[in-house]
Amino acid sequence: MSPDSVTPGSARSAAELNDQIRALWRRAGGTLSAQERAEYELLVVEWASAIRGEVVEAA
Repeated sequence: MSPDSVTPGSARSAAELNDQIRALWRRAGGTLSAQERAEYELLVVEWASAIRGEVVEAA
């Protein structure tokens, strides 16, 4: 999934997504399985989209 394919205005905030990313790493013990890696990648793309949305709103 490319960052451009994520719908702008994610329902989750960047802070919430960041918390979920951190929780995923804690649960995984620092080493991600293939499934966890896929989840991580989706979360990071959504987080990046949320960050961009928050920056645009701040401007």
